[in-house]
Amino acid sequence: MQPEEYAKLDAIEDNHWWFYGLRANLAAALRRGVPRARGRLLDAGCGTGAAMRHFRGVFPLFQCVGMDVDEGACGVALGKSGWPVCTASVNHLPFRDASFDAIVSADVLCHSGVDVDAALADFHRTLRPGGVLVLSLPAYQWMMSFHDRAVSTVRRFNRAQLQSWMRDAGYSDVRITYWNTLLFPVMMLHRKLGNQAASSDVRSVAAPIDAIFRAVMWIENRLLRWGIMLPFGGSVLVTAKRP
Repeated sequence: MQPEEYAKLDAIEDNHWWFYGLRANLAAALRRGVPRARGRLLDAGCGTGAAMRHFRGVFPLFQCVGMDVDEGACGVALGKSGWPVCTASVNHLPFRDASFDAIVSADVLCHSGVDVDAALADFHRTLRPGGVLVLSLPAYQWMMSFHDRAVSTVRRFNRAQLQSWMRDAGYSDVRITYWNTLLFPVMMLHRKLGNQAASSDVRSVAAPIDAIFRAVMWIENRLLRWGIMLPFGGSVLVTAKRP
């Protein structure tokens, strides 16, 4: 991802409705996968650190480590979260075998330069037996648009594809649901009919719209926390275990 996109991310991720929904859904998946909510947690592709700071608040018994391929983003994440951060690629994690009780990776496997098979294998290697992997990824290859080009996304995913990938990588108890479901028609119209020369969607929106969209994210998060699987959406959420 380009440095200007990291700067935009840092500027808005604390308050933007979409990032609010992402953090809530990642936390819900972690609660379901690690009921004791303790141990070592890796944020693989932590960006500028808002998710790490959120985890520190809601999971006080986790010890989190952040990692990102961009050195500048790592510095911002360190200052924002107060947790240790290192510069590395998900293709080659610089950690010992069975180092973590949980790994979270949001919108990373979709990027150029990422080898999905290598990343899933290294996540598996560095998880302890019974450890949990949580992924959030953009959905549907046909939804590729100006936004994806701006943030270096080269692949989008669907449930069947991810089921196969996770099975082949040796994971068990795989649970996959879509999210950003209720707003998906709006997203689809914007991405497919909007200005294809525009920059990414990482930008602020008017406060009333943000409040409405945040309320929609709150509803979806409650559905996911109740165990309801959403049938479609702009993103896909994966939870799986290392046997």
